[in-house]
Amino acid sequence: MNINILIEKALNLEQLSVAEGVYLLKNISTAELMFTANEIRKKIIPGKRVTWIIDRNVNITNVCISKCKFCSFHRNIDSTDAYITSIEEYRQKINELFALGGNQLLLQGGLHPKLGLSFYTELFRNLRNIFPKLKLHALGPPEIVYLSKKEKLSIGEVLKKLIDAGLDSLPGAGAEILVDNVRNELSKIKCSSQEWLDVMHEAHILNLTTTATMMFGHIETPENRIEHLVKIRETQNKKPANSKGFIAFIPWTFQDCGTYLKDKCNISNKISNEEYIRMLAISRIMLPNITNIQASWLTVGKEVAQICLHAGANDLGSVMIEENVISSAGANYKINKEEMQEVITDAGFEPQLRNQEYEIINPTM
Repeated sequence: MNINILIEKALNLEQLSVAEGVYLLKNISTAELMFTANEIRKKIIPGKRVTWIIDRNVNITNVCISKCKFCSFHRNIDSTDAYITSIEEYRQKINELFALGGNQLLLQGGLHPKLGLSFYTELFRNLRNIFPKLKLHALGPPEIVYLSKKEKLSIGEVLKKLIDAGLDSLPGAGAEILVDNVRNELSKIKCSSQEWLDVMHEAHILNLTTTATMMFGHIETPENRIEHLVKIRETQNKKPANSKGFIAFIPWTFQDCGTYLKDKCNISNKISNEEYIRMLAISRIMLPNITNIQASWLTVGKEVAQICLHAGANDLGSVMIEENVISSAGANYKINKEEMQEVITDAGFEPQLRNQEYEIINPTM
């Protein structure tokens, strides 16, 4: 393969194969990779605008039967610290969110053995009745597949009931690496790669906005990472013309503190800052059909996120008023809305507050 030919194809927004992506990732210099990704970013999103959002990540429950080897947050149903968040707790958390200028709740759950579809539809309706302006960015493909099997309903039927109850958008949770030999080792009970992709395709048919993610830095190979990106891209290719499909892609690094992988398997996150930047850049190159690429300041820090803005990223995500799952495994970076804007400005860009649909709310705050 010829690096210059591959770069030219990428700059023309052509879709590279898995083999071509792997070759670039393994052979191109970091400077060339960043330059190529940044040029693609400028073609897709001209100008200096970098977006961000105010939202809150609340966990519906910490009970989960999946017991993923990379997760230190889950609890058994009989654990003394197991919980299901109450409506009064939601009230307090959402009032705090609104007071800080946000209106979106990122609701993450788990595969709770006693919670069925009616629990979630009732919860969504209650929250929307109490807070009519609230936006619900909630659950993820693993929960949808779990509920589908539990209720003996199709994926489409589950999604329609959740949308009717108030679901606004579907996060890309539970993707990890969309390669089944990796998933079988890490999270045997969770949905397969194809099931994850099928949920997202069905969501796109229903014109439900979605995001996609990748968690890397554990047992996967570079080939697995590129295969993951291509599967995301191919699913985006299949979306109906009137659907936004995957509105953003977010790569983030495995956080290892207190996890089975680290404690029992001696597998730690060894992703360097440079490797994260390279992975973000190749994501922009491999995903020319996804508009927004988000840098995960939560897992790599503000300084690395700033560099990523020159390597294909155009979004820094949320100020994360609350986040429990990744933080429980060692991600301890914090940021407020003033610092978020300063991070973006100091990197040479213009901060723009957005909503989940990537619509601009205010030029500055």
